[in-house]
Parts: sequence; structure tokens; C-alpha cells
Amino acid sequence: MSFRFSRMARLGLLAAAIAAGSTAAMAQTAICYNCPTEWADWGSQLKAIKAKTGITVPADNKNSGQSLAQLVAEKASPVADVTYLGVTFAVQAQKDGVVEPYKPAAWKDIPDGLKDPAGNWFTIHSGTLGFMVNVDALKGKPIPKSWADLLKPEYKGLIGYLDPASAFVGYVGAVAVNEARGGTLDNFAPAIDYFKALQKNEPIVPKQTSYARVLSGEIAILLDYDFNAYRAKYKDKANVAFVIPSEGTLAVPYVMSLVAKAPHAAEGKKVLDFVLSDEGQAIWAKAYLRPVRASAMPKDIEAQFLPASEYARAKSVDYARMAEAQRAFSDRYLKEVR
Repeated sequence: MSFRFSRMARLGLLAAAIAAGSTAAMAQTAICYNCPTEWADWGSQLKAIKAKTGITVPADNKNSGQSLAQLVAEKASPVADVTYLGVTFAVQAQKDGVVEPYKPAAWKDIPDGLKDPAGNWFTIHSGTLGFMVNVDALKGKPIPKSWADLLKPEYKGLIGYLDPASAFVGYVGAVAVNEARGGTLDNFAPAIDYFKALQKNEPIVPKQTSYARVLSGEIAILLDYDFNAYRAKYKDKANVAFVIPSEGTLAVPYVMSLVAKAPHAAEGKKVLDFVLSDEGQAIWAKAYLRPVRASAMPKDIEAQFLPASEYARAKSVDYARMAEAQRAFSDRYLKEVR
């Protein structure tokens, strides 16, 4: 009897220990939606989070749209703790009530306009739209320096841009050229006119990322982010130039949020604090994304970017309004341009 009791007691203690260990392990996990290993070097970031905080964040390959759809579907019983989104999707996530306010440790270092005032989303890094140019594929033609240059007949068949009606970077390009040519988020006529005129140059208009097609020379000039161009130049050693058009362009924030009713909110907050720390921000910088905290940019990486005088032509817009205008622009583009 006593043997059975002691054996049962030991088993009970063992079960309790396993349960406690399991709970501790769970407590050291945070679920992030849209943290893919290959994008923006999330792979290095997730390893650093684990090393510095002890929190495991599994990689996740959802894109912004898929992440938002999942958050909405799980609203009553959330699975994720934090999410990484293109800014227009974050604005929508806030409207859908699937994120909640949190002001991370470096909150004061994030410029106004790059964060929701209440903390529902905040920028961790940004990209600037411009021309990613395969210089060899130009075959002696000059590197274009302006939006107007792309309309010149000499660039016929050499230009690509992602479909503005379906790809976020395509829409970013549309907003950028629209603002540069005198439009506003309430008036997309300059962008529509520009894309109509550009059709004479027979642009390639894919729906998916076209990094490899630029490196191969199939597309000589692609409307794309600076970080892709720098990656091609410095990591893939391609003869690629990045151009910020003379008339101006758009800087686009990538943001993070704490998920509403996150199951591991405390761990999620530590993750958000880390990605804005000096170390976390430097990891983004080494992937050629501009860290939101300018002081965190390593000098050797900064030297590989175009000078600040060039980036002065990159502006921000009202990103909430940009999100609201997206559907109407897409419909108009499909009707009038394509």
C-alpha cells in the first residue's frame, strides 16, 4: 500500500514537474505573424531575440494580407502575440480591432508620423522606393535619373514595375510618382496619366517580386525598394545602381504591433522592445533596411547607402489615408491603364 502510494506520489510529482516545465517553455515563446526567415533578415533577428531574451519566436511565412486575415479569423481566441505588417495593413488591423496599444522602450526615438499616437502600430524600419537598375542590361544607355526619364523612347522594353492593382510595392510606386508629379492621395490623375504614357515603353508588369529578373538582366530598370538594390550590389555583387528620382519619391514604413488579447503578451512586449534596441536595429540595417532609430545605423553600413542629401527627396505621406485610397486607385488603374 505504502509502495503504491509512494510510486503514485512520485508519478504525480513527475507529472507536475513536466507540466511546470511545459508551462515555462510556453512562457518563453512568442508567436509572430509574418516573420519570414529570408525577408529583411528576420532569420538573424529571431536568433538574436532567442540569444538575448531567451524567447523563442518561430519563423512565419505569411505575408501582410494573410497575417491580417488570420488575425481577424482568430479575433475571439488569438494565437499570435505580435505581427509585422506593411503600414497600410497595420492601419486596417487597427480598424479591425486585432491589435492593441503598446509603447515599446524606444518609443520616443520613433518619429511622429511613423507610429500610431496610441501605440497600435509603430515603425521598426523602412524602405525607400526608387529605380533598381541593372547597369549592364542598359547596354550603354544612361542610368535614368528621374520619373520623366523613364518615358523616353530609349528605355522601351527595359522597365518593369509590380502590378499596382495587386502588389503593395506596385501601389507604393504609384503613390510615389503621383506625389512627385503634383498629385495627392485625393487626386491620382497624375499617376494614371503617367502609367498610360509609360505603356508606350512596353513595361513588364509582374505580380510577384522580380529581384531575380533584374539580376538576370531581363528587367533592366525596376521600380523597387533601396534594400533590394543594395542587397544586389553588396551581397550578390551585381552591377546594380539605386536611383532616387530627382522629382522625389516615397519612404515606406514596415511596422509591428502587439496583438489584441495576445496569449503571451509579456513575451511579445519583450520581442517588440528588442527589435527597437540598438542590436535589433543594427540587424535591420545590415539587411539594408533603414532602421527607424537613426542613431542605430552602423557607420560602415550607412556608407553603403546613398548620401542623406539624396534621401532628402524621399517623403512620407498620411499612411492611413494611403490605405483608404488604395482600392479606388486599383479600380481606376485596372479600368484606365490595363
